[in-house]
Amino acid sequence: MGAAFVKRRMMAELGADWQTRFGRFDLKPAAAASLGQVHRAESLDGAPLACKLQYPDMQSAVEADLKQLQVAFALHRRMNSWLDTSEIAKEIGARVREELDYGREAKHAALYGNVLKDIDAVRVPTVHPDLSTKRLLTLGWLDGERILNFADAPIEIRNRIAQAMFKAWWHPFSRAAVIHGDPHLGNYTVFSEGGEAQGINLLDYGCVRIFHPRFVGGVVDLYRGLLEDDRDRVVHAYEVWGFKRLDKETVDILNIWARFIYGPLLEDRTRTVADGVEPGAYGRREAFSVHQALKERGPVTVPQEFVFMDRAAVGLGAVFLHLRSELNYHRLFEAEIERFSLETLSDRQETALAQAGLPAPV
Repeated sequence: MGAAFVKRRMMAELGADWQTRFGRFDLKPAAAASLGQVHRAESLDGAPLACKLQYPDMQSAVEADLKQLQVAFALHRRMNSWLDTSEIAKEIGARVREELDYGREAKHAALYGNVLKDIDAVRVPTVHPDLSTKRLLTLGWLDGERILNFADAPIEIRNRIAQAMFKAWWHPFSRAAVIHGDPHLGNYTVFSEGGEAQGINLLDYGCVRIFHPRFVGGVVDLYRGLLEDDRDRVVHAYEVWGFKRLDKETVDILNIWARFIYGPLLEDRTRTVADGVEPGAYGRREAFSVHQALKERGPVTVPQEFVFMDRAAVGLGAVFLHLRSELNYHRLFEAEIERFSLETLSDRQETALAQAGLPAPV
């Protein structure tokens, strides 16, 4: 959107006197977002701001895209009966429609700010509700550099950034049953102090998935089941997630992917995520094996809650691949689920969601 158009959009969101509510507002966008663009600004007291302004008529554009996705999924179901994509379509539609509501995104940012307030390695921007609407989100500006700028940094720096990423993703999940569902490299920057990288800025909160605590219980059960070779616990985890018709063969197929995703967490040693596998081949063998097996055994219906959990886990792994970090992921994960209980998680989530003004999951 050009400068004249931005002025009209800002007037529509904040009124004719919108410019008087800022100390400065740069009409040239500083960055692009998925549904809008980001402008640098300053508050009246000089605080740096990031104003995300939604493109016009995005709701109809999104609905048109979702209809096209439904058509594509319908064709896929006819041609590939091994995978039922109906629940996947529902989940994508629900999350993308939520991204249109910047008011909800502001609450997501507030939720993350509360859950991560004691984690020094992860910074969450301050929400400015007086300068925000359903289609305009104003947050504090966080200075930082692209993660890929540190791809060739010393290993201790890369490990520090990777550990901050791990904390940014798993800590909210284990404390409030919420994940950042879009671990795109553009949604994070690295902040430095004293001339050295110290942690990450978490910038975007549009694609956030809030789970029922029982889903997190399933994640922990699957981890423990794989770790201790407890098949009954593994099956229980899949059932909690919503997988149906779990005969022995189907469970074995699901375990191929589960052992790939959980692999770095299961081994009590310092390792890279790929552990000797070329980044371009990482996960390809497992995905092919699952695809071939399900073609023979299908169909399988992927539960709604699984979709963005899987997407986020794969995306987070990709960040670790880029950084070539070497960490003991097992011990990091164990620290997050230490003394885990559904009752405690439910209480924590209820408090966190109430403070952010978000509804509890069904």
